[in-house]
Amino acid sequence: MEQRIATGRPGIVVGGRRLAKLRHHLADSGLTEAEWRERWDAERLFLTADGESGALYGNYTITVDPADGAVTIVLPEPLRHLANSPRGRYRLACSVGFSHRREEWMDRATAHQAVRYDIVHDPARDRWYLDASWSTTPTALPTPEDLAATGTHMLAVDLNADHLAACVTDAHGNPVGGPITITTDLTGPTSRRDGRLRAAISSLICLAHEHNCAGIAIENLGFDDARSIGRETMGRGRRGKKFRRTVAGMPTAKFRERLRGMAFHAGLVVIAVDPAYTSRWGGQHWQRPLQSQTRTTVTRHHGAAVAIGRRAFGHGIRRRPGVTTHHQSDGARRATGQTVFVPRTRGTARPPRTTGTSIGGDKTCWSQSGQLALLPDLEDRSRGHRITNPVYSDSANTGQHH
Repeated sequence: MEQRIATGRPGIVVGGRRLAKLRHHLADSGLTEAEWRERWDAERLFLTADGESGALYGNYTITVDPADGAVTIVLPEPLRHLANSPRGRYRLACSVGFSHRREEWMDRATAHQAVRYDIVHDPARDRWYLDASWSTTPTALPTPEDLAATGTHMLAVDLNADHLAACVTDAHGNPVGGPITITTDLTGPTSRRDGRLRAAISSLICLAHEHNCAGIAIENLGFDDARSIGRETMGRGRRGKKFRRTVAGMPTAKFRERLRGMAFHAGLVVIAVDPAYTSRWGGQHWQRPLQSQTRTTVTRHHGAAVAIGRRAFGHGIRRRPGVTTHHQSDGARRATGQTVFVPRTRGTARPPRTTGTSIGGDKTCWSQSGQLALLPDLEDRSRGHRITNPVYSDSANTGQHH
């Protein structure tokens, strides 16, 4: 084509050059003139609209609603009197659905990324088809070490059977703000469950952008082995049946894949961490500190979300010993078990309170747990559970995990 354009003889045929030459060899091709004319008209009859990023569902001219597959087309000015929808749009009587790479298309449409649509006619089957296409550019995702070095925030999420417990953590692993709960009613048909799951993930993405988070941290959780073995490992009786029903209602793999694709198109990184002891240590070490910062009810699942966020940055979950709530006479201050150790200036630190030591008036500290001195913790108490290199997911187009 470039050589023909350079020589001044471009071969441009609307409908295809091969089909145009076939008109002179109908006997060899086994086609009649009427059949060739039908194919020729079908090739020349098409409607194409390039997408625009930021437009509704990625395309303003031809819009496809991911919820119900409704197709609306913007009519030109001479045909505006035929519009049956607001703003001069015409809604088709039929709906469309995609089977190949449907999840990727829904990720782009819900994120309002550019999607090109082509409406073509197939004369052999006498059907109309809507083709969707898009282009992506490979991007280098930052590592958890890079995120921690930039001092960004992370939205940590703990997946449960009926809700998502979330909490924002900073680069040092400390919770920022109050706990967040998003309810998920994953009952009913498959389409309804998928729609509600996407709505919950969209809420997470909005929260991440609202708190200036660079990514979302989740557990690399899966019950494939447990589901295959069944009651042999999950117990029997009423308690085992209830636990098996809870496990079956947690869409761990589907949630991870949906979140990975939708977060990629929203410019967020998804980090999957080891789920070991997150609920136990999160409830033990972080539920009470979170409850002291808010009036809403804090559960152990919110503490597990803080534990997930700390592991995403490579920090340990358990707090250092000696962390207590501040006394009324001390006022509000940072606890001694924070990730970043900032010692006091020499001469300003208060001496530790021990059992039997007067703390003012006629009150006495009766417990050794009331120690308030700033003491560094030189012992590594992670006991093999410190995650230095969490697993983070790649983009939605490659479909690979690292």
